[in-house]
Amino acid sequence: MKKEIAIALHEIGAVKFGEFTLKSGIKSPIYIDLRLLISYPKVLKLISKAMIELSEGLEFDVIAGIPYTALPIATAISIEKDWPMTYARKEVKDYGTKKKIEGVYKEGDTALIIDDLITTGGSKFETVEPFEASGLKIKDFIVLVDREQGGGRLLEEKGYKLHSVLGINELLDVLNEEKKISEDDYKRAKAFIAETQV
Repeated sequence: MKKEIAIALHEIGAVKFGEFTLKSGIKSPIYIDLRLLISYPKVLKLISKAMIELSEGLEFDVIAGIPYTALPIATAISIEKDWPMTYARKEVKDYGTKKKIEGVYKEGDTALIIDDLITTGGSKFETVEPFEASGLKIKDFIVLVDREQGGGRLLEEKGYKLHSVLGINELLDVLNEEKKISEDDYKRAKAFIAETQV
């Protein structure tokens, strides 16, 4: 399934080569744009299936999709498995319920975080803050792509566990083996990952 996902991501244009500034501020020769998934239901379904497999054996009461890119993935998983879903608002409204977390849960429930990818892991702590502040416990994160730049280790140091469908090296290797990308793009991306791996 990993190979199928890697090829599908390339075919929909979600794997881009050039020069990109990541959320972490790092300049990268490869960019993974998973916002496109909403327009490709078959690929979205394939990814949700892989994430469901990764979640087997994990203990949780609700799943938590991270806005905006991971919300469709979490929704697909929720519908497929009939698992309740929550999400943290990016902006808390100053009217209505003024809630930070949308969805139904009890204090003390465990939320499984569903996200699109992880780089250094720094932004993941902003992600868990509103959930934990609202009485939810977080143990595990599931992401589609681990950019392998220290995120998994950082989460582990803070007591969380990362589960990823694909590592960026696996993704690049599949695309190279299948002759989907140029040798130049492959080598540049691999060298960048090797230099920035923590």
